[in-house]
Amino acid sequence: MDFLKLAKENEKNYFKDLDALVQIESTRDLSTKKENAPFGDGPRKALDEMLKIAKRDGFKTEDIDGYAGVISYGNQEETLGILGHLDIVPIGDDWTKEPLKVTIADGYAFGRGVLDDKGPALAAYYALKLLKQQNIPLKKRIMLIVGCDEESGMDCMKYYKQHAEVPQMGFVPDADFPVIYGEKGGAHVSLHSNDHTVIKKLDAGTRPNIVIGKADCYVEEISESQKEQFEFYLKTNALKGSITTTEEGICLHIDGVFAHAAMPYLGVNAALHLLNFVGCAYKDQLASDLYSLLKDWMGKPEHIEKDGAYMGFLTMNTGIVRISHDQSDVLIDIRYPNDTNAKKIMEGFDQACKEVQSDITATLDSDSDPLFVDPNSPLVTELMNVYRKYTNDTFSCAKTIGGGTYARMFDNFVSFGPELPNPIKTTEQFVGGPHQRDEGVKVDDLMQAIAIYADAIVALAG
Repeated sequence: MDFLKLAKENEKNYFKDLDALVQIESTRDLSTKKENAPFGDGPRKALDEMLKIAKRDGFKTEDIDGYAGVISYGNQEETLGILGHLDIVPIGDDWTKEPLKVTIADGYAFGRGVLDDKGPALAAYYALKLLKQQNIPLKKRIMLIVGCDEESGMDCMKYYKQHAEVPQMGFVPDADFPVIYGEKGGAHVSLHSNDHTVIKKLDAGTRPNIVIGKADCYVEEISESQKEQFEFYLKTNALKGSITTTEEGICLHIDGVFAHAAMPYLGVNAALHLLNFVGCAYKDQLASDLYSLLKDWMGKPEHIEKDGAYMGFLTMNTGIVRISHDQSDVLIDIRYPNDTNAKKIMEGFDQACKEVQSDITATLDSDSDPLFVDPNSPLVTELMNVYRKYTNDTFSCAKTIGGGTYARMFDNFVSFGPELPNPIKTTEQFVGGPHQRDEGVKVDDLMQAIAIYADAIVALAG
């Protein structure tokens, strides 16, 4: 069966359906939370649209109280699951394309969610649709599960596990090819202090899993010398920023670079730069101490750095900073290899907080254990075979990542695509990754993903 040919024949319809999903701003918004819409109106509308598409094509659907939806194919007892999500991170700034619309340009599709994860989830759906259209017999019932809160803690899957059927094995189209058999553990750590600071207000960051790309810090006053220091700081750190006078005070603004928290080294944290500047220029002890604790993405100040045997380095991202009226709160996203654990991480934070002059306390808000599936298991080897069949890539191997996907929520699940290793860019336009502006993906890569997913279903359930 030539699944790639079939996928390309469905390209027009695929992008029509994807555009309908991308037009929905499905960020978590608890201000609009209600019955059957636990994460707000946006995720609810996206779920409705996805289930509407499936019903149109004759699939059996189930709504799990607005937390997730299930699209089923077959009636067999044994099950194969595919897990995708319909929620998105906040749109952010500086887009050159319309974020809530699929724009096709130079062979790429742009729009919030085309890569993370509406595009891949719909690719998995179209793979299932191809199998149905071709009447390909399967030995397992296929369960495509689409959740509504992956970006904000995966509460959707926690609820799903308690109220609905869990597939026996499967994959998640929300990461990289070839196969992701391991994911780092994920911990959220909060720092709190009531110590005095010259900062009147610093309200930066929207999610802990995004590097803070822009930040404003308000202070009462600034001298000519401090203005010169600010300009010097910007130049020596290759940053852009500004100083303006507002009703709230003197606003110090810095532009950094947004990035996914799993790879904080790809971003530039604007809030941390502001803490560093204020700490030095104003001799502000709290700002200096917070910066000293948070400045290193490997967690060296806390003595928690770890280069894992399978999963690589622990990473640490300062995702949210809220300072106002001598109340300071910071939320940190930590991705750690399976060579360490949250207990050791908190011991490091507690000791580091004692070593600074300011009164800062650390609290573990949440923890998710690492995912690890035997890389020699039939699940991994079958998926690797399918990937190599379509790409002829015999060099890339199954691997682990720092990002967290739904795979960690169920036993015997791995992540599988859609991003290819070592992609070759074929446009002069900026193409953003997950959580970045101008989020984009190659059209051909999405079509290939449909074919790979269809073949993978046959390999695992045929």
